[in-house]
Amino acid sequence: MRKTAIVTIDDEGRDRGKTFVLREMPASVAERWATRALLTLARSGVQLPADIEKAGWAGMALLGFQALSQAKFEDVQPLLDEMWVCVSIRPDARHPEITRPLLWDGDSADIEEVATMLKLRAEVFNLHSGFSLPGVGLNSSISTTSTPGVSPNISTPKPSTDARLQRRSPPGRRR
Repeated sequence: MRKTAIVTIDDEGRDRGKTFVLREMPASVAERWATRALLTLARSGVQLPADIEKAGWAGMALLGFQALSQAKFEDVQPLLDEMWVCVSIRPDARHPEITRPLLWDGDSADIEEVATMLKLRAEVFNLHSGFSLPGVGLNSSISTTSTPGVSPNISTPKPSTDARLQRRSPPGRRR
């Protein structure tokens, strides 16, 4: 069963009251993402502990998130962009069963505050690693559940056979 988290933004601002649905990546996709993150860090000269594999996903995610700031942005950007495949929006609170992929363009963009983007990224890490990132204060309602099968309303990419993951275009980038 894939874990999901429901995040409702309580902060003041344009995203107040919006509800997002986060869905765990399949294990094969998450493992590839974490491996690519660690390899990116290693190429950037970040010293990685010899026994990092013993730390589990939580240790890799914490190390990677903190250490990613030492890597080149152009190396990190694809990893950050791929996190958005886990996030959908619930556009109408009266119909919680309906979700859709995020819209990124212009006035119809679903996320309008940078703070919301940072909070959702932190929650994607939390969903996959099982711990909250230190120093990331959340002022949002969050509930986490495990759901069997694949929801028909949440687009979960299938693992690709090449090194790239499938993803929706994030802000500022077109595919």
